[in-house]
Amino acid sequence: METVKDSRTGIIKDCLDYTLFSWSKQGGLNPINAHKAKGVYLYDREGKKYIDFSSQLMNVNIGHGDQRITEAVAKQMQELSFVYPGMATEARAELGKLIAQITPGNLTKTFFTLGGSEAIENAIKLARMYTGRAKIITQYRSYHGATMGSMSAGGDPRRHPVDAQQAPNFVHVENPYAYRCPWGTNSPEECGKMALRNLEQIIKYEGTESVAAIILEGESGSSGCIKYPKGYWKGVKDICNKYGILLVCDEVMSGFGRTGKWFGVDHHDVTPDIMCIAKGLTSGYLPLGGTVVTDTIAKYFEDKYMAIGLTYSAHAVSCAAGVANLKIMMEENMVDNAAKMGEYVEQKVEELKLKHPSIGDFRNTGLLGCIELVTNRETREPLVPWNASGDKAAITGRMIKKVRELGMFTFVKWNFIFIAPPLNITKAEIDEGMEIISQVIDIADEYYN
Repeated sequence: METVKDSRTGIIKDCLDYTLFSWSKQGGLNPINAHKAKGVYLYDREGKKYIDFSSQLMNVNIGHGDQRITEAVAKQMQELSFVYPGMATEARAELGKLIAQITPGNLTKTFFTLGGSEAIENAIKLARMYTGRAKIITQYRSYHGATMGSMSAGGDPRRHPVDAQQAPNFVHVENPYAYRCPWGTNSPEECGKMALRNLEQIIKYEGTESVAAIILEGESGSSGCIKYPKGYWKGVKDICNKYGILLVCDEVMSGFGRTGKWFGVDHHDVTPDIMCIAKGLTSGYLPLGGTVVTDTIAKYFEDKYMAIGLTYSAHAVSCAAGVANLKIMMEENMVDNAAKMGEYVEQKVEELKLKHPSIGDFRNTGLLGCIELVTNRETREPLVPWNASGDKAAITGRMIKKVRELGMFTFVKWNFIFIAPPLNITKAEIDEGMEIISQVIDIADEYYN
């Protein structure tokens, strides 16, 4: 039997000795030795409790440890675990139908993947096959995945080490980032108009007949939850219609209730041509993603070869987890709770602003929010520079350490602190988390001028 000592130190040592950890130098790591999780909390093997204020990777939407998922998965595995993706299964049928019911407009058919990156990859392929064009336009402050194509599509600086090998025909444009508007405008609406003007000009520069698709996140996530100005999404849709370009919506992070509606794009009353989903589709209980297309695109491939495929597409066990997950969200009104708790989070951050001068901005939709920290509210000088590393990121390192010491798991990146807890969170749990965040922001206040 494993000793207590081995359970606490042997697991970490073996993980470090025999596995690689993502997005990090491999030396000097000290991962949480995760043991169990329930609701909005997770526990390490020493019994320390952490409140999960980012739903891990903004994906554990229903909260941790819901045994209804376990039961659904076990039942499916007792019947069958895997058949090749050319076969029909009950779980595949039921999940496809549920997705068609909650996605906007005429998005009706889903190609199932194993995650968000693959969903983006296949959206790119479908857009190019459907239009006969090659170029894809995305925003610089965006993240669309970690495979070569999806990473090239995103503008996140994590792509820089592989830029020399990036996939071709991706073009990036500025975001309508009103707090730091690239065009120096004075309102979100003005910034949005300038961003649309710039987008259309770039399309003309690139050649209107060469652009297959524009990819936007439903609501901005890991780039800092940059809010879309009113009318921006509709403006992009109008540009797409004008030039015969497909509009692809990346809902991998913002989907499935995260923003207080089923999908981020629902806040903008726009139906994209293709929607990419993952994360909250199963709340992370099993890997699953999807590329959802309109009936128009689906009809196009009725008599044309659709050259996409994955061994584990529509995996029956993952689909069963997805069905159970969506039913839980519906039965417990988690989308509505996300909207209500999001309003409460906003109220609590307004209170924090009175105490902490280093809070420059807070951008939030439902339970997808980000505090931006500054050294001066008037100049908006960031506490830590964008994409800082080494000594320049030392303050970020201090805040990350404090978050963990105080018993919280959430992401602190550059001068951003993310707030994206599970959708079943309560006001009392939000109060608990915000008290920890307040203590972390005390560090930022030390540098305020």
